[in-house]
Amino acid sequence: MKAAVIESVGKAVVTEVPDPTPGPREVVVEVAACGLCGTDLHILQGEFAPELPIVPGHEFAGEVVGVGSQVTEVSVGDRVAVDPSLYCHECRYCRTGHNNLCERWAAIGVTTAGGAARYAVAPVANCVRLPEHVRTQDAALIEPLSCAVRGYDVLRSRLGAHVLIYGSGTMGLMMLELAKRTGAASVDVVDLNPARLETAVRLGVSASAANADELDRPQGWDVVIDATGNAAAIQDGLDRVAKAGTFLQFGVADYATRVRIDPYRIYNQEITITGSMAVLHSYERAAELFAGGVLDPDVFISDRLPLDRYPQALDQFAAGVGRKIVVVP
Repeated sequence: MKAAVIESVGKAVVTEVPDPTPGPREVVVEVAACGLCGTDLHILQGEFAPELPIVPGHEFAGEVVGVGSQVTEVSVGDRVAVDPSLYCHECRYCRTGHNNLCERWAAIGVTTAGGAARYAVAPVANCVRLPEHVRTQDAALIEPLSCAVRGYDVLRSRLGAHVLIYGSGTMGLMMLELAKRTGAASVDVVDLNPARLETAVRLGVSASAANADELDRPQGWDVVIDATGNAAAIQDGLDRVAKAGTFLQFGVADYATRVRIDPYRIYNQEITITGSMAVLHSYERAAELFAGGVLDPDVFISDRLPLDRYPQALDQFAAGVGRKIVVVP
């Protein structure tokens, strides 16, 4: 079958690989669409540590075309979205309910072959059936939405909060949509990319700017979310948190990123600094929200490119052109 492969650091190609075979509790999914994510860039750049080569793609959905000998939950022909998370269910973190921090954490498309291919294998437990009205090609958005849902689980937001989001790429826009639906009094967005800011405005931000100094909230924001992973944005965001406020590190920074904190201010103003890692008990809820229309796929997906153009799609994503880019095998 045809698949995208990250062969080595900095090199992605489209080539032929063997068709996958399901294990007893696995299914084979014919991929309808696979989204690109910042994680894919980190893998390409050698900042994460999977074994290369790897077929990337952890945001995907498609139709079941093969089932293992012990699979009864889905059938050939069912349309599913796939949670890529793979846990050991044995380590301390899994046993205490923190599976996303699993000591043997793995993921389809990160540590095992993923959805940037014609076919992908997944445990049946990771497959969520799609309702009739949801387009299969749009359902690649469910995985990033599940990460955003996890972020809001961590925040435990209160009604009436003033929220500031750094970054209006896919993840920042998803956090915007969730903030609007969790009772925020205002949601402001900062981004250096004017085209992406235009989308945030289209989705109904309270205010938007290239710099938070342009926004009228000198006392700071109750909730500040970084959805960029960029050191300058993170540093600026930490300094914008109001007293008793919360800073959420939601964007994925590379290992070398460092910022400065002010311990006295954190103590004196009771500021919370926290993070959100991937997906935790949030995929099914994200699928429900998606089916209920929490996102408009035609706004979020800017490009649908053929799988043959996967390397070019990575280049476009790295350049910050467009919003969510999906490849279609």
